[in-house]
Amino acid sequence: EHKGFCTSSPEWIVNVKETGRFWLVDYVDPNNPEIKMIKAERFLHDGGGIREKRYFLVAANQANTDAAVVDALKGKLEALVETPQTRYPGRGANWIDPEFGPVWSTSHLGEGALIAIGTDPEGNSENAWQVVRNIPLEGGGGLFIKTHPNSEWIWADHVLNSDEVIQRTICVIDQRKNPPETHKCWEASELRGVRGFLRVQQGGAPEVWVNIWGRADELGKTQAEIVIYDDKTLEKLARIPDLVTPT
Repeated sequence: EHKGFCTSSPEWIVNVKETGRFWLVDYVDPNNPEIKMIKAERFLHDGGGIREKRYFLVAANQANTDAAVVDALKGKLEALVETPQTRYPGRGANWIDPEFGPVWSTSHLGEGALIAIGTDPEGNSENAWQVVRNIPLEGGGGLFIKTHPNSEWIWADHVLNSDEVIQRTICVIDQRKNPPETHKCWEASELRGVRGFLRVQQGGAPEVWVNIWGRADELGKTQAEIVIYDDKTLEKLARIPDLVTPT
């Protein structure tokens, strides 16, 4: 059996995007690595580890079956998860739902919602590898969500929404409530013609940084900035102005 993909394992999980395949690369002998190929779904985009890194979930961006799950311990495809149309195939976030236990979430480009997929086949098998939540947001166009084990919130942006106000709007979802619901939404910047997207939640989860993009067709003409919030109180801590499209 494969040992998983923790740092002590002599194995890499390689996401070969355009092929729709995972490679499990055993590098015990670096000069003669063994490669096991697992067919999943095109086009594998972005993802990461779940459930103590036993499972590796990657969102695909072509087929209706939109998320592929590999069991790294057994070295096989665990599931293909069907999700609503046009969700963002990004890294997403892992968190604990008060009813369904461990879940993985991402936001949607085509719909104002954040979905949650059950990720606990051992403790909650009836809800594993299926959509268990569809939490409304202000609108579509969301790219990034952020949370942390020490945080009570899930942060979500709307950076690709067509509405100028919603583009720079950030929402926080209270993950303690059952069902989880949007607690608050606000404009992260007073600048016009900009978009706000979540950048990072720091290691101890005290801060969330929001990048404010200027317009690509007016590079250097529209302002950009970084806004920093206290993750516990949601209060603004600092604003770093006069930047050019921080990423």
